[in-house]
Amino acid sequence: MKLMFPKSSLVGSMLTVFVLSVIFAGSVSAQSKKAVAAKKAQVHAKDARKERDRERRVAKDNKANTKQTAKKDPKKAAESKRVAAERHRKEEERRQAIIAEQRRREQAAREARARKLAFERGLRNETITNISRDVTDGEDLNVRAAAVNALGQHAGSIVVMEAQTGRVLTIVNQDWAVRSTIRPCSTIKLVTGVAGLNEGVISKENGSVRNIATRRSLDDAVAFSDNTYFQRVGSQLGNAKLVAYGRQLGLGEPTGLNMPGEAPGRLPVSNNNARIYSHGDDTEVSTMQLAVMVSAITNGGHRVLPRIPRNEMDKAKFQPFYRANVELPQQNVRRMIPGMMGAAEYGTAHRNMDQSFGVAGKTGSCIDKGSWVGLFASVAPIEKPKYAVAVITRGQGERGKYAAAVAAQVYRALGQQIVRTDRNLAQTEFHLKSRTNVDAQTAAKLAEGEGDDADESKADMAGTAVNSPNVIIVPSAPRQAAPTKKLVTKTGSSKPIFPPVVITYDRDGKEKQSGPVIKPE
Repeated sequence: MKLMFPKSSLVGSMLTVFVLSVIFAGSVSAQSKKAVAAKKAQVHAKDARKERDRERRVAKDNKANTKQTAKKDPKKAAESKRVAAERHRKEEERRQAIIAEQRRREQAAREARARKLAFERGLRNETITNISRDVTDGEDLNVRAAAVNALGQHAGSIVVMEAQTGRVLTIVNQDWAVRSTIRPCSTIKLVTGVAGLNEGVISKENGSVRNIATRRSLDDAVAFSDNTYFQRVGSQLGNAKLVAYGRQLGLGEPTGLNMPGEAPGRLPVSNNNARIYSHGDDTEVSTMQLAVMVSAITNGGHRVLPRIPRNEMDKAKFQPFYRANVELPQQNVRRMIPGMMGAAEYGTAHRNMDQSFGVAGKTGSCIDKGSWVGLFASVAPIEKPKYAVAVITRGQGERGKYAAAVAAQVYRALGQQIVRTDRNLAQTEFHLKSRTNVDAQTAAKLAEGEGDDADESKADMAGTAVNSPNVIIVPSAPRQAAPTKKLVTKTGSSKPIFPPVVITYDRDGKEKQSGPVIKPE
């Protein structure tokens, strides 16, 4: 029997049937997978519902058991409640204690700020009151106005005096400048330096310390107020030498100013702590004493007798008097001058300082009588000092650099009367080379201050020491093994063992000296 369709048609039909069967099988497979997934999801949901139901039953049973237990054992239930209540009470106490401590600290901080502000206001108000009570007869009122303006909002005192004659041009805040004393801080390094030079502990040639290595020589140690340098000098001097040289420079006794109530100050008798040579521990000075001391160092060793010309005759015929002379070789005393010039040129006193006036001085910064103290004792022009300007400021923000800035403003006001002669005094007198091209590495080393004034020079050292003219540099000392002995310990207080000599004036204005006045301890 013949086939009704051709062979090719039969093959095509079979292929079509096969493809349709594959598609149908795939569709059935996909549907079955979906059905399985849906069934699994239903099972999972059912299991989840069962788990939730079980948890609810357990919680319900626990609650029921708790109630039943409470009914059966009320003591345990009460104890449980008591324990829970005690726990909550302790937690609340801790929380309240934390809050109370935080409030206490905040209140203490507020009170401390209030006390600080009150103390600062008290110092400033006392300064204003004292200035209003100053006796200005005989003063140069123009110089006084300039000094008062320079002091500004600082609490402190200023003395402006003729360095060669001792004529006092003005004393701003006379109570603080004459009748009160305070710690000299780093200005005591001038005494330590003079003593070290005269005793041969410091080399006059290169500024090194005998038998001890120091990273600075004398000039930079003065300029940057290097505590370690002067402590090492003092360790070879001893207390008695410091006290003796301090007296020669006018410390520890009244200057002889013709003003009542002058305070003598004190020197660190019997105190062997190394800080007496660098920080001025156990020592007190007045602003007037600083002016006399720095004049004696720079004017040829004459310790002037400061006086205020009280009438026109005194002004017209003013004659200089010397309380005493510094009985030391002048090259030893004046060897301190390059470092004092360096302080104003590139060191701790250089801020706002116009060194065209030839200023030489020493700063000081430390804490005394409840606040920071800033000091600056200086003369200008250094070739032949005409003016001595001493400034002491008090307050939490005060430092020697700010006292120096006050003095700088006074010098600017006096600028027309300051005439320079030999601007290369340090080079010609001491045969020292000027610092003209200091590399950055050297400047960075110099900026690493150790003194209590060191922070004043660190920030601005780069850019001020480099390429600054007429500044002295001294070769470093040969390096040797540094001593291991601890130099600084806690200091105590001491009283002078020698009574002061009091100088008074009779009605005719003649000077008379009384004998030693011995006061009971």
